[in-house]
Amino acid sequence: MIDYNPTVFLVDDDEAVRDSLGLLMKSVALASQSFASAAEFLAEFDPECPGCLILDIRMPGMSGMELQQKLIEMRAILPIIFITGHGDIPMAVEAMQRGAVDFIPKPFRDNELLDRINQALEDDRKNRESLVERGEVEKRIEKLTPREKQVLELVVQGKANKVIAGDLDVSQRTVEIHRARVMEKMQVRSLAQLVRMVMQIQQ
Repeated sequence: MIDYNPTVFLVDDDEAVRDSLGLLMKSVALASQSFASAAEFLAEFDPECPGCLILDIRMPGMSGMELQQKLIEMRAILPIIFITGHGDIPMAVEAMQRGAVDFIPKPFRDNELLDRINQALEDDRKNRESLVERGEVEKRIEKLTPREKQVLELVVQGKANKVIAGDLDVSQRTVEIHRARVMEKMQVRSLAQLVRMVMQIQQ
């Protein structure tokens, strides 16, 4: 489990909307930060900061769609919920196809928005946890010798020690020793756990 303290980022050029959303977040004890423009948000954006982004689709200067594209290029994983006027539905559908988690037409009910935010925050928490786990697995694989990496690959393919020995032209005993070292360095107790771990980073 990671220590998860999210912030809800609010980007809308309408000050009244920013203020009301800020008060709504405060009422449910969610930390929030407001920005009057996409450029203002980007200037302070930290990809490591967890949370979600509530984004107006139409704004002067950089639009919500353009900001989404910038974040995609930065490989940011922050979930985006678009707020849209009724005429913007086709744009919102396109935004969803490009990875936004949701869009809410104006006017919206507070409870509906809070439900979507809570879901987005849960998605963000899970994403960040799996990235941390993935990083840990990659670090462990880095510690393997080239021969241990070969053995790992063949073990994950489901090959028996005898077959691996033939493939690598070594004795079965040598394979057993390498395999034991792989299990130890990867910090796993079972083959199933090892396979699951390696599959996770290959997705």
